[in-house]
Amino acid sequence: MIPEAREVHLSRKDRKVLEACCRSPVTLQRDLKRARIVLLAADGRSTRSIAKEVGVQPRIVSLWRHRYADHGLEGLQDKPRPGKQPIYTKTTDKRILKLLDKPPPQGFARWTGPLLAEALGDVDVQYFWRFLPSHKIDLVARKSWCESNDPNFTAKAADVVGLYVAPPAKAIVLCVDEKPSIQALERAQGYLKLPNGRALTGQSHDYKRHGTTTLFAALEVATGKIIATHSKRRRRVEFLNFMNSVTAAFPNRKLHVILDNLNTHKKNEDWLKAHPNVQFHFTPTSASWLNQVEVWFSILQGQSLSGTSFTSLKQLQEHIDAYVNAYNDRAEPFVWTKKKVRQRRFKGRRITQL
Repeated sequence: MIPEAREVHLSRKDRKVLEACCRSPVTLQRDLKRARIVLLAADGRSTRSIAKEVGVQPRIVSLWRHRYADHGLEGLQDKPRPGKQPIYTKTTDKRILKLLDKPPPQGFARWTGPLLAEALGDVDVQYFWRFLPSHKIDLVARKSWCESNDPNFTAKAADVVGLYVAPPAKAIVLCVDEKPSIQALERAQGYLKLPNGRALTGQSHDYKRHGTTTLFAALEVATGKIIATHSKRRRRVEFLNFMNSVTAAFPNRKLHVILDNLNTHKKNEDWLKAHPNVQFHFTPTSASWLNQVEVWFSILQGQSLSGTSFTSLKQLQEHIDAYVNAYNDRAEPFVWTKKKVRQRRFKGRRITQL
């Protein structure tokens, strides 16, 4: 049964708004029908005649006549709907995060979606695939870090970081280290085509050795440029020969050289006396990651050495030299950022922080 028709009285302002809505080409169909219903009702038309002209049920016409009569133009807008209640709430999220802080079940290396679902019991595994990315949690990716137990960690680290942040005036800061035993491996290479049509680069598991080279490298902190030489071994004599070439590249300049705690880097007082413009700075024990040249070695491995094949040691050395030249053409200084590490501490061991 259709309710009794309500009289509709339009103000001049509301009429202009509804007529403009009817003329606009971007008006939604639902809004267009509501505007036409109110305009026709204001002209004294009956509910059934309006329904027939607009193409809706009479009860729809009656609804919008009443809504406009009671609330004006605001009554023509949809009311908010409660929607379906979520199955999982913030309490569920807190339970998942609390569970992730616990070790995985015995015998497993890490948590997985199915293991989490099994442990909680009342959460579907599909929810974890939505929850984990939304909280920027990756259960597969792995990062490693190294903590130092050097009792003088703070002082040594502050010395090295101070050279990065505020180097002495008119001085050159260099990070020096070596990458030993880089192998010249010859592997068969090609492409693998998978059944789904995807093509991947690949290489054979078997290989032929053509010797190794040790790469000595010095990174200039201010510019990011690299000085590098090859050597067969990594003894003290090779290290000092490399330092001679470094000092020759920066004549009459004060050099601050950052090194790790390798034995060949220490006890070189005689050489330092002969080179008074050079001062060595050592990273804390188990903290060679403070040496920026280690970052460059990682870049070298990823961009130049991984997945390559060499038929001779000379070819390997020429390949690395070509990469160093190309790198120096676009070199930029490193910008370091600090990341917060959450870990389970070793029993009876305290971590010293910078």
